[in-house]
Amino acid sequence: MNDLVGREDAVAEGRRLLSRHRLVTFTGPGGVGKTRLAVAVAAGLVGEFPDGVWLVELAGLGSVDETHGICPSQQVLAALDIRESPGAAAAGADGQGCRSDRRLEEFAASRRMLLVLDNCEHLVDDVATLARRLLERAPGVTLLATSQEPLRVPGETVWPVPPLELPDSTEPDALERSSAVRLFVERARSADPSFVVDAGTAPAVAAICRRLDGIPLALELAATRVRALGAHQLLERLDDRFRVLNSGYRGAPHRQRTLQAALEWSWSLLTPEEQALLRRLSVHVDGCTLEAAEAVCAGGELAAADVVDVLARLVDRSLIVRGDTPSGTRYRMPESVAAYAQARLAESGEAEQVARRHAAHYVALAEEARPHLGGPGQRRWLRRLSAESGNFRHTLRELRGAHSAEPALRLVNALAWFWILRGRLTEAHRALSSALDTAELPPGPEGTETGPLAVEAATWRDGVRLLLGELKPEDHGPAPGPDAAPTARTTGLARAEWFVGHALWEVGALAAAERQTAGALADFRALDDAWGVAAALSSRAELALTRGDLAGLHDDASEARARFSRLGDAWGELQAAQALAVHAEIVAAYEQAARLHREGLRIAESLELWPEVSSRLTGLGRIALLSERHDEADAFHRRALRLAVEQGNQPAEQMAGLGLALAARRRGDLDAAEARLRPWLDWNRSRGADIGLALILAELGFCAELRGDAGQSLALHRDGLAAALASEDPRAVALALEGLAGAHVLGGRPARAARLLGTAQATRERSGAPLPPAEQGDVRRVSARARDALGSEAFTAEHAVGRTVDHRVAADAELGREADGPA
Repeated sequence: MNDLVGREDAVAEGRRLLSRHRLVTFTGPGGVGKTRLAVAVAAGLVGEFPDGVWLVELAGLGSVDETHGICPSQQVLAALDIRESPGAAAAGADGQGCRSDRRLEEFAASRRMLLVLDNCEHLVDDVATLARRLLERAPGVTLLATSQEPLRVPGETVWPVPPLELPDSTEPDALERSSAVRLFVERARSADPSFVVDAGTAPAVAAICRRLDGIPLALELAATRVRALGAHQLLERLDDRFRVLNSGYRGAPHRQRTLQAALEWSWSLLTPEEQALLRRLSVHVDGCTLEAAEAVCAGGELAAADVVDVLARLVDRSLIVRGDTPSGTRYRMPESVAAYAQARLAESGEAEQVARRHAAHYVALAEEARPHLGGPGQRRWLRRLSAESGNFRHTLRELRGAHSAEPALRLVNALAWFWILRGRLTEAHRALSSALDTAELPPGPEGTETGPLAVEAATWRDGVRLLLGELKPEDHGPAPGPDAAPTARTTGLARAEWFVGHALWEVGALAAAERQTAGALADFRALDDAWGVAAALSSRAELALTRGDLAGLHDDASEARARFSRLGDAWGELQAAQALAVHAEIVAAYEQAARLHREGLRIAESLELWPEVSSRLTGLGRIALLSERHDEADAFHRRALRLAVEQGNQPAEQMAGLGLALAARRRGDLDAAEARLRPWLDWNRSRGADIGLALILAELGFCAELRGDAGQSLALHRDGLAAALASEDPRAVALALEGLAGAHVLGGRPARAARLLGTAQATRERSGAPLPPAEQGDVRRVSARARDALGSEAFTAEHAVGRTVDHRVAADAELGREADGPA
């Protein structure tokens, strides 16, 4: 037997248990290493038992009821080298077991010894009887059993043998910590001494260990193939694992020579009901709940009422793993068990029927969840749907394969908002496209009309594509007008149309977003959709912000927050609170803004809404920056950027990157600031995102001014002014005018600069958002230069003239005037 690798903690735990209990049973699936572990544990206890430590191998025995069967006590006596008298196999005087039981009890009664009863699963009842009698009649005997299921006798302590530890990454330290990797590598080097784990092989080795669930037998069998296949090709072939892992070590028991044989041994011990449940459970991906098992797997020889008991027996036999998760209790198969059971399901002739039940269950679950995603059960349902992601993906593949467009569209429409909340935009796009493609295939035998469902799915997909940058705003068709007949609308379609409006706002297509939101709000009111009205008001608040309508921003956000609060929708409260936080920032109520951002961050983290977490971190970074806590600001922005990149959320990525750019410019690191800003120019231009483009160009213009490049600064700020005018946000226009003032004073036109500064100041005041002290750095710098050039009295006079000029008039004059015009 090869050395035990990676089991130091398990050996210590086994010895601790045996020091406290007289019967310990190591349980686990075939191949997990129960026998080797038991032998290693027992070897360290030889000194504790004066009458010895004895290994009793039971794998080769048939049951006592079988012809020529040998009872377990006979095997124990043989291991102890105790001779029996003739006729010992006959029934004992009490009518229970065989006469060898009494002989063993007599021998063991006065001895202190450890018996290791190995591979009890096929004799579990007989071994349980023997163990009970020894515990009662031989007080000095301690028993260590290995079995795929517990013996279920009084006094038994059951310890499930865990698989080897899997690597959590491909970093060298993580691989070194992983006992699964250590075993695989040691055995692979035995077969191929030249094998090494390096940057090229590490990902494959880690993946092999994960694919094989850390099961020692599977890892050892796989390691023998490294010499012929190499790590990468071995990994590729694990989909056909029973063919690849079909030869092991000569001299090993037959059931341990191949992975197939190990699983067939376990399968042969199951009742027909257990076999039916195990093969049907294999249709699930990443496990299932008890309710799903009952809905999908009952039928024929397995009644729905019996599923829970049969499932419990499979857990006891270590073929199913029960786990407690944030979403509740789940049951899953190790991957190799699942692969074996799937083959058995295909052979049974019931695979198609089970697939239909699986699809029906998960479509129904998605539709049940949909209304709860906007109410007080939001957190629980988000977690539940997250846990079933693998099953939803599998269901969609099943439905596409069956040309079942109607349930496929129902599924993706029900899940669209879940994917968006979770920030899984790529998955949403893929799933929606798959369902829409299915709708274009020839219908299956139960085909139904899918037109309205397809329209809704296509609308959700348009919104997702906008956020992913795969659809330009002008390529999305206009929203239906507010006078469209309500009977032609559904709540699902109205919400999808609203989401498109939200996406248009996210990418800066403000005019289109206004139209889309207005149409959705009219639909929601006609449909009496309370959630939809709250969502549309929240969007209208965001749009008011871009127009500089601070009163509208505050009023709509406050009403939306109150409506969402009544509905119990934490996400909605989060959105409205964000708008109110921005309002607080604009009016320089920084403490209030930070409090609202922190509240939003708490909600987003509790709901595990990582795109929203990124946005709230950016908000906190912005407040820290305005409060001149630069290191804290950078920390918030970097966290926000990392999350946005992980989620593929480009609008959030831009805002976090912009925060880092602003901080870099304030520190005087103009190269870093420009490097953060320039990649977003084309992104904003391609989407018609005028407000974003205006801000990026303003920042680049200030960088050019600080470098002393008057011409470049003037060109950038003029481009920014054009974008600001298109956005219709007076605050954006004011920012561009302030930037142009800096370019003009640098170019020798201080009087013109003073007038533009006056116009910008008055514009901000009229919009209800005068520039707060924390944001006046650029204006103070430019004003000081202009005042030094003109003198204080002349500067004040020119500034006063500028205050009388409307910002649109000043902007038109700037865009139509040559750079060398009057000073």
